[in-house]
Amino acid sequence: MPEGDTVFRTARTLDQALHGELLTGCDLRVPAFATVDLAGERMHEVASRGKHLLMRVGEASLHSHLKMEGAWHLYRHGSRWQRPAFQARAVLETDDWVAVGFDLGLLEVLPLAREAERLASLGPDLLGADWDPDEAVRRIRSEPERPIAVALADQSNLAGLGNEYVNELCFLRGILPTRPVAAVTDVPALVALAHRLILANRDRNERTTTGNTRRGAQSWVYSRADQPCRRCGTRIESGSLGRNELELRNTFWCPRCQT
Repeated sequence: MPEGDTVFRTARTLDQALHGELLTGCDLRVPAFATVDLAGERMHEVASRGKHLLMRVGEASLHSHLKMEGAWHLYRHGSRWQRPAFQARAVLETDDWVAVGFDLGLLEVLPLAREAERLASLGPDLLGADWDPDEAVRRIRSEPERPIAVALADQSNLAGLGNEYVNELCFLRGILPTRPVAAVTDVPALVALAHRLILANRDRNERTTTGNTRRGAQSWVYSRADQPCRRCGTRIESGSLGRNELELRNTFWCPRCQT
């Protein structure tokens, strides 16, 4: 599942291939921007902010979000794509590479000068150079009655955590996902752990929160409904949590280890 670490690695890989290169082809397959042609412009940088990916091309910012199913791939010219062409939402070409964005949940072209304004709602970026844990804590605590799992997943509080990290963090701190923020005694420690976890996974192809990278052993509770807790053996429970359909998330917890 794409989370902040996935987007960070994607941006780094794309930047290594495309940085400073002239685009020789540009095909944006979304109706609102289908007529935009950035061919002939130079790719200045590919960067991430939370779970958002930003390609700075000429005077434009090509802004994408992977959502649940999205991915960016790099191919040599003439090589076979790993996903079907009908899933492609953006195809960018240079002399050496073809970058393809598949099933992007969001794709838009902004004037570069408006990029910061477009992302102004985001909280501190866990993998950004300007990471500010105190500000993240302040934002989380600003709604004391909110369930802690919902607060952690809110990108306006801190940018980069997705549902997998949120569930795992609550387990590791022994906190029920439904516990109100006001009842979480050490929010700074929770935020610090979030930063350590995502930083530790930033350079891994396979994310792990258990320390074990073997497939099937990488998480404590996430996607493990009805399986035994790795610590106490109690059956992992699951449910949905969120204030509305837009923020509704699947939640997993151990009823013995988390209170």
